[in-house]
Amino acid sequence: MASARASTLLGRIASIDALRGLVMVLMLLDHLRETWFLHVPVADPVDARTTLPAVALARLVVSLCAPIFVALTGVAAYLFGTQHTRAETRAYLVKRGLVLMALEVFYLSELYWGVASPTLWLQVIWCIGVCMIVLAALIGLPRPVLFAVGLLIVCGHNLLDPIHLQPDQPFFAVWAMLHQRDVIALPLGLVAKTTYPVLPWIGVIVLGYAIGPWFLPEVATRTRERRFLALGCGMLVAFMVLRLANGYGDKPWFVVKGNALWTAMSVLALAKYPPSLLFLLLTLGIGALLLVTLERIRNASVVAALAVFGGAPLFFYLLHLTILRLLYHSAAAIWGPTQGSVFGLANYGWVLVWYVGLIVLLYWPTAWFSRFKASRRDIGWLKYL
Repeated sequence: MASARASTLLGRIASIDALRGLVMVLMLLDHLRETWFLHVPVADPVDARTTLPAVALARLVVSLCAPIFVALTGVAAYLFGTQHTRAETRAYLVKRGLVLMALEVFYLSELYWGVASPTLWLQVIWCIGVCMIVLAALIGLPRPVLFAVGLLIVCGHNLLDPIHLQPDQPFFAVWAMLHQRDVIALPLGLVAKTTYPVLPWIGVIVLGYAIGPWFLPEVATRTRERRFLALGCGMLVAFMVLRLANGYGDKPWFVVKGNALWTAMSVLALAKYPPSLLFLLLTLGIGALLLVTLERIRNASVVAALAVFGGAPLFFYLLHLTILRLLYHSAAAIWGPTQGSVFGLANYGWVLVWYVGLIVLLYWPTAWFSRFKASRRDIGWLKYL
């Protein structure tokens, strides 16, 4: 029994890798929009009266990415801890977190630097790095306390929305990183944009860690499926109740007379930066149901294909962003600005064409790295990618 348990934990859990891979593939669609369709701005939350329906739908779908990935990062941290001491787990989380933060600042930010005002984009990779370091400090708490902390943050952080600090006020920089999407002035003419305020995401990663025991071998697959089915349905019901009440948890929605589509878009227009309670209820609720689905079809070829992307998510992330930046700057150099001051495609349909093509092209290098990483466990630094 002990050896079987260890074997299971040391191996990959197909449904987790497949779900992680699914959100990575979905994320590519949003990054393609930011590459070829940047001239059509998308507000947060989307403006139902001005956003193209196709773009709004795509934005809704890709909203699943960050919440599910952060929650699964918490799950993965728990499973890592089942094979390591608490001190080793903490050390790993801190080191991995610092690696992610460094990659965001010293590599990914440079992909987006402007000429006049160099910017450090503190985006999702930075956010996950911070969350891992915070989680390292919390993993010694009892599991009920972790649940309470995670729920308190996720459900209660919108109470802090009225707090808005100005750059000249004390703790502005700290608050901008925690809960207020803003711009922080830095020395040498640099600025930092806190695209992903980290406080709500800390709650998500803590809750992911707290449900980690659901994936232990002694928990029957059917039991795990029932738990996630109940969790997903419960979160979606809570979302519908709170959204229809149109009070707490996000900005109010509105009825557009004579246009049911715009009204529906308004209902589903949710704040991601930082993620509102309703945003997290909807996306994580769907994520829980997707996990059940992937568990039930775990022998299907599509699950194996998605698991390739999920087995090397950071490699895929760095690779596709690098390729997209090279493609954009090459196109801009050859054809110049085609949409105002930027290069862009006139039709969103071409973004979808690029999306399908790049999924196929990116599969092969990602599969190679996934196999290489799995076969070379003797190379210690690979576990940080």
